Amino acid sequence: MTSSGIAIESRTAGASRMSRALVLLMAAAAGLAVANIYYAQPLLDVIRQGLGMSVTATGLIVTASQLGYGLGLTFLVPLGDLVERRILVVAMTVGISACLAAMAFAPSSSMLLAAALMVGALSAVAQVIVAFAATLAGPAEIGRVVGSVMSGLLLGILLARIAAGYLAQLEGWRAVFAAASAFMVVLALVLYRGLPPYRAHVAVSYPALMKSVFSLLMEEPLLRLRSVYGAIGFASFSVLWTPLAMMLSRPPYRFSSGTIGMFGLAGVAGTLSASLAGRMSDMGQVGPMTGITSSLLALSWLPLKLGDHSVLILVFGILLLDFAVQGLHITNQSEIYSLHPDARSRITSAYMACYFAGGVFGSALSSFAYAHFGWDGVCIAGTALGAVATVIWLLTLRKSTVPGT
Repeated sequence: MTSSGIAIESRTAGASRMSRALVLLMAAAAGLAVANIYYAQPLLDVIRQGLGMSVTATGLIVTASQLGYGLGLTFLVPLGDLVERRILVVAMTVGISACLAAMAFAPSSSMLLAAALMVGALSAVAQVIVAFAATLAGPAEIGRVVGSVMSGLLLGILLARIAAGYLAQLEGWRAVFAAASAFMVVLALVLYRGLPPYRAHVAVSYPALMKSVFSLLMEEPLLRLRSVYGAIGFASFSVLWTPLAMMLSRPPYRFSSGTIGMFGLAGVAGTLSASLAGRMSDMGQVGPMTGITSSLLALSWLPLKLGDHSVLILVFGILLLDFAVQGLHITNQSEIYSLHPDARSRITSAYMACYFAGGVFGSALSSFAYAHFGWDGVCIAGTALGAVATVIWLLTLRKSTVPGT
């Protein structure tokens, strides 16, 4: 039992097993942290009307959050290998609260976008928590623990859209960010008491630490490959979710923000695939899971295209895409955490920076495609991304079966 009151159970000499209470706490914290960059997605149309923004500028709210997240992954997450992780997690959570308050009271679109950028940067604490969990886990349970924490993270994304949609319908969009700000204060207090103290034994300066992130990416072929998969997967995710609220608020649907938020329930497929992918990785079934999820990234866009006039088909397509994106993501993370246990925050930073760079690209691509070519253009862009991931998997599979490679 740690001084914080949450146990890390002994498994064998030199190994440890995380208690369920600690896994649950970290899963909940990761979910609540990352939820902050998704509250705006079902609210884009009402925010646009409230601040008099154009369709293109409104789409930039999502892009700003994701860009900020990418910056946080690049410059803040590596600190987990340098400073005491519990203090880092708590400090970033408090910072999120302040920036959410700025979003709630933003008088203009420029202020809102700036605050969204900062919320995104500090919400990268979710990935500090994921790397922290992988470090505390025993060697044989990394996939399961990461899958469990990521399931919590995905539930946070799912519930964020639903809660934001209905709260905005009742109290307005500003109330969503005000409530989230208060929630982060409470979370910071719980995390300070509940997380065990931990500091990695890395005696380097911050500039050297940042340089080593780039070095890891250049020196590890597995990290580069999995970063490419991750970037494509999250680009596909962003291609769908960036314009979805605007498509659903127009004919033939004309849904309210509350109803649009309910589409986040389709993300339950992502939570299921996260757990499955983690367990398959622990069993050494990385190749098959990569092939299945890469193929579904492309195939899911057929029902998504047909779903522009059918809610049931649209939901089926969302289920397939979320299953593919999150299953591929957990498979990637389980693989990269087998590299350099003493550098997991930096490995996380390298991978997730690429991951969210893909998200920013997908969001911008989708905004352009929807503005110029409508839903058909969005579906073509998404299909192309899935096809690229599948081709990479086939080429990698072929190379691994050729003698001497």
